[in-house]
Order: sequence, then C-alpha cells, then structure tokens
Amino acid sequence: MADKNIFEDRGRSLEEEYFRKRDQELIDKMREAAAAQAARAAMGAQTGLTDPALLEALQALGFTPDTVVLLPLMPVLQVAWAEGGITPAERALLLRLASARGIAPGSTADRQLAEWLDVRPADHVFAHATRLIRAMLDTAPGVAKVSADDLVAQCESIAAASGGILGINRVSAEEKQLLASIAEQLKGK
Repeated sequence: MADKNIFEDRGRSLEEEYFRKRDQELIDKMREAAAAQAARAAMGAQTGLTDPALLEALQALGFTPDTVVLLPLMPVLQVAWAEGGITPAERALLLRLASARGIAPGSTADRQLAEWLDVRPADHVFAHATRLIRAMLDTAPGVAKVSADDLVAQCESIAAASGGILGINRVSAEEKQLLASIAEQLKGK
C-alpha cells in the first residue's frame, strides 16, 4: 500500500512539474510576443510605418528601435560596398551622414553601423531595406527627415568619394548601375 502511495505521489509530482514548465514556457512566449509588439510599435513611431507586415519585415532584417535610424543609410552603405570594400573616404562620409542623422558615437546604432562597415550585409538586407525605405517615404515622408532625392544624392556622394584618378571616372560602372537601380526603387521611376 505504501508503495502505491509513493508511485502516486511521484506521478503527481512529475505531472505538476510538467505543467509548471509548460506554464512557464507559455508565459515566456507571451512576454517575447509583447516585447516584439512593443518594439514594432516603437519602430512604427520612428518610421511612420503602420503596416504590421512592414514592421515585421524590419524586425526580420534585424532592426530594433535603437537601430532603425540606420534604415535610410542602407542604400548609401550598399553603394559604398559596390566595389567589394569600403575605402577610408567612404567610411568617413558614412560616419558624417550617421552623425547628421543623430547617431551618437558608442550608441547601439553606431555599433551596428560599425559592424556593417566591417562586414557587408547580405544582398537581401539591402533589397528589403530599400523597399522599406520607399514605403516609409510614401507613408510618412516627413518622419524620415530625408527625401528620395536626398538619399540618391548621398549615394552619389559616396560613389564619388574615393574613385577615379585625378577626378576622372570617379564613379565606377558597378556604382553607376547600382545608383540607377536605387534611384528607380526610391523614386518609383
């Protein structure tokens, strides 16, 4: 009889432990979902984007409320990487553009930009970022604090930053092609 109670107690204990773990997993998932929703709301406020799918796309690319300020710099960064690496002149210009956007040295956004200056983001990151910038410019042009024309001009500046000899052929063929593509995507022409 005592053995039966021991097995019943053990069984109850295991069952309670199982349900306690399941409850904790559900609570953790709910917290994660709430944190993700709060992050999307914060990014929406910063970008003017309201479409949940677009905000989820931002998160999928790795943007956070602390780094979404970098989104408008993505085409410029893409042009800087067009020839396979970033020159010191391009790096300096990108850092000046980041500073003009209010990115403080040592901030999360600054550290993310430094990483992207050292390691090229994947092509899909650039492609989706440009699509999201276009949506941001279409949805809330004033929130971005930059226009499509401004972004294209910044891309052209980065392309000319360190190319050519004696000012001749400052923009490479790869950069020209990329500039045309970015201008078309951002301006919708």
